Amino acid sequence: MIRIHQIYVSLDEHMAHLKEACAKKLKIPVSEILSYRIVKESIDARKQVVRLSYIVDCAVKDENRFLHLPDVKIAPDESYPMPTCGNKQAEGRIVIAGFGPAGMFAALLLAEMGYCPLVLERGEDVDHRLQKVERFWKEGKLDPNCNVQFGEGGAGTFSDGKLTARTKDLRSHKVLETFVAFGAPKEILYTWEPHIGSDRLRMIVKRIRQRIIELGGEVRFSTQLHDLCMENGKITKIKANEEWITCKALILAIGHSARDTFSVLEQHSVKMEQKSFAVGVRVEHPQAMINQAQWKRFADHPKLSAASYRLTHTTSTGRGVYTFCMCPGGTVVAGASQLGGVVTNGMSDYARDKENANSAILVQVHPNDVGKHILDGIRFQQNLEQKAFEAGGKNYYAPAQLIKDFMNDVPSTKPGEVLPTYRPGIRLCALSSVLPPFVYASIQEALPVFDHKLHGFLYPDAILTAVETRSSSPIRLLRHSETLESVGCAYLYPCGEGAGYAGGIVSAAIDGLRCAEKIIQVFGK
Repeated sequence: MIRIHQIYVSLDEHMAHLKEACAKKLKIPVSEILSYRIVKESIDARKQVVRLSYIVDCAVKDENRFLHLPDVKIAPDESYPMPTCGNKQAEGRIVIAGFGPAGMFAALLLAEMGYCPLVLERGEDVDHRLQKVERFWKEGKLDPNCNVQFGEGGAGTFSDGKLTARTKDLRSHKVLETFVAFGAPKEILYTWEPHIGSDRLRMIVKRIRQRIIELGGEVRFSTQLHDLCMENGKITKIKANEEWITCKALILAIGHSARDTFSVLEQHSVKMEQKSFAVGVRVEHPQAMINQAQWKRFADHPKLSAASYRLTHTTSTGRGVYTFCMCPGGTVVAGASQLGGVVTNGMSDYARDKENANSAILVQVHPNDVGKHILDGIRFQQNLEQKAFEAGGKNYYAPAQLIKDFMNDVPSTKPGEVLPTYRPGIRLCALSSVLPPFVYASIQEALPVFDHKLHGFLYPDAILTAVETRSSSPIRLLRHSETLESVGCAYLYPCGEGAGYAGGIVSAAIDGLRCAEKIIQVFGK
């Protein structure tokens, strides 16, 4: 197969034209292309005419005769090499704490290789989890162990289901292929902005769990990692609920919201360090306005889905401000996992057909902003969530403010044209009473810059809802770069977003695969 870059097709051309465009690029008749597949589809909106841009793999005879052409090369082998099993024998089970993307993909690979892992998840299965989340959104009754952060599929289950990853790691293709195998649309393998949507993701994570069990794995819900035992520099046992379980390896895929578990790790002197993170707000605009700003006169074209954006700004003080987890045609959701705190997040279904677009606007927070203790970043987050809870009326309503009032630092008194989607509800106020001054000032400075980059971003009636604190972990669990084991504790594998080694569904899944591979290479079945 040869790989051809920069194949362009207009929005109004039929997909069948793609084969003809490949033949034209190769300067051969269409009949000489034996087969082809799309590797990547993206939108080229740099000129007045919006068009689709493709990378395509083609099967042709005598491939080498085309390699002198621009934008043509041999297609790389993107198959995933299964790890080779080790031969070390040890007492106990391979345990995985956490059943988000990292834990799920680690468990699936281990099960496929015959290792029968034990998965512990403090939340519930996705069906019962959905019931409890819906009850919280409707009635404001929070279950601290089963919510948007905790439960089958992790925090990503209640998100847009984005599958983007800024990595060339071959495991990313395996992750996408796995999602397709369990029911995701095939388009995620090549589309410019792959996503599954929260509605479809729930079905997929359930199927992956069922497959793990079919292969001999075990998944225990409502089971929290409470303690661990280390002897002679290695992990030997863990305590789940009231049971001590002997383990030969432990993958810690606990997620960024497992704050009580981080406290346990600190008590056992597991090596950790503070890291930068970010906090801010969620902003909602009319999706039609975002479409118009991005696609111009092509905004209503049927081949163009709900538009998204990614914006960044470095403030005059050198602090980064950026949009994050943009959810086209989605809703702002309540993502709290601790009593007495308000947390915002964003979610879209696969169709992305809701009236509003939403995104986080985040401001960098550095360790010197929060204090020197290893858990001070967590305490900083908790303090913000508690202030938002109080400002919202202490009933899990979220404090909110119109963007025009935010810029003038005056309290909002009534919503404008953009109706907020956060449930259970919002309470209008001045967000300067909630956000730290450096966060408030940084967002104020960034908004006009964002408006210059994306016309209409400073829409007066756009609404800001606080507070967004769970974009990433403020802690990194230190591990060896080669073995991926915790520094100072053998066979303990910090993994995924909570451990500080991932930043989304795909990157977390990749890290889960990497940790599982290391275990497989050490231990025999």
